[in-house]
Amino acid sequence: MNIMESSEKRVKEKEEGIEVAKSLLWGRLITYHEMVSTLRQHGLESCLEALLDSVEKLPAVEGPGFTCNRCNNQTLSDFSELPTLEEQATTVYCLNCLNMGRIIQGDQLYFLPSPPIKQQSFDKPLLTWKGQLSPEQNRAAADLIASLEEIDKPHSIIAVTGAGKTEMIFPVIQQVLLQGGRVAIASPRIDVCLELFPRLQRAFQSVDMTLLYGGTEEAYRYTSLVISTTHQLLRFKEAFDLLIVDEVDAFPYAGDDSLHFAVKRAVKTQGKLVYLTATPDKTLNKAIEADEMTQTLLPARYHGYPLPEPSFYWVGDWRRSIHQRQQSSRLWQFLLKFSQLTGVKLIFLPNIHLAELLFQWLDSELTFVKAACVHSKDPMRKQKVQMVRDGDIELLLSTTILERGVTFTNCQVCILGAESRLFTTAALVQMSGRVGRKQDFPSGELVYAHQGVSWAMKQAEKQILQMNLEARERGLVIG
Repeated sequence: MNIMESSEKRVKEKEEGIEVAKSLLWGRLITYHEMVSTLRQHGLESCLEALLDSVEKLPAVEGPGFTCNRCNNQTLSDFSELPTLEEQATTVYCLNCLNMGRIIQGDQLYFLPSPPIKQQSFDKPLLTWKGQLSPEQNRAAADLIASLEEIDKPHSIIAVTGAGKTEMIFPVIQQVLLQGGRVAIASPRIDVCLELFPRLQRAFQSVDMTLLYGGTEEAYRYTSLVISTTHQLLRFKEAFDLLIVDEVDAFPYAGDDSLHFAVKRAVKTQGKLVYLTATPDKTLNKAIEADEMTQTLLPARYHGYPLPEPSFYWVGDWRRSIHQRQQSSRLWQFLLKFSQLTGVKLIFLPNIHLAELLFQWLDSELTFVKAACVHSKDPMRKQKVQMVRDGDIELLLSTTILERGVTFTNCQVCILGAESRLFTTAALVQMSGRVGRKQDFPSGELVYAHQGVSWAMKQAEKQILQMNLEARERGLVIG
């Protein structure tokens, strides 16, 4: 190779490196530190100068009233001052999105618009899922594809727990990918994202995809399919042709204006926004009633069996029973029977402390059952959930961290302290929905163990009964 050829090769490699570096920024809204860190992870630090000439820049915090351009926080009390010398002007940073890294007044955010979409051809079929949608799932899938033509309104799929919402979105994902578009599926809960990612990998085996959540060790790269927590969408702008938000009523998305803002900003101007939930909140219902959003309602599960209906069981002062380990209590007698049921046994409790106390009691007394406890602060919760699936754990105590997005075969559920104010109607419905999700085991035990019946318990039971009634009236359920 002569000197000229060598020089041309270096120029070509540099140009190719810059194009790869640009792809890491397409549709991203990130800080200088995040941009440098991303380039370094891919060995592309040398491309930084070229990128700085091509990206759009905007102030991280605008004044004088203060607006954070990452999360749109405009509440003065959610900004804090940095310590400065007396002669220096005051500098503030945003507290609202501090968990995503500090945004400081005077810094900049960097954005590179996504390239225009191009129709693509693929050697292999994109959708490799071999299952078959039920008639109701097909109806929802068709509605989703049709809704792509109406970009000015989001579309919502309101389907009972276990209706098979994930499978319903496969056709519309394939449609957008075939058109050259980019798709994201987002959820407020990390556990839901961890559940969705392998399912989508199996369904779209030839499609490159990434999983984004706080603490992930994988370096960010551009892919046409993204599974993400809603918090990670704070780092995107006009990035997706289709954005599907699963469990839209769940904490922390519900009631968080900055996450709602992030979701809307992450969709392209000509893109489509879709919401999925079994328990729509007031915001969603209000938008539907005002004709600001279209919807598809599915009152029955894909396998055609009714939703398991809860039985209310009084266990007296169950907190005292746990603290004092009262083996003569109604709670203990109930737990003895519940722990001997077949399949996976889930016991939900209102808080971490009570869950751990009950686990210690059960673990010391019930030597015949393999038990574990999971909650939001448990670093091993992902592994424990897998152990349940593998049959290594039979009885799992949990807070509401597992109320959504988790499916176990032949599952029995007890909601202990169902009257707790921490258990909303939506939470009770979602926890109840862990029972009977599989076609081979369409029913199971569902017990609201309580010290007194709450309004939320009555409303949850009412919602479940109403959905079963509507499903029967439509001829969608067996029995």
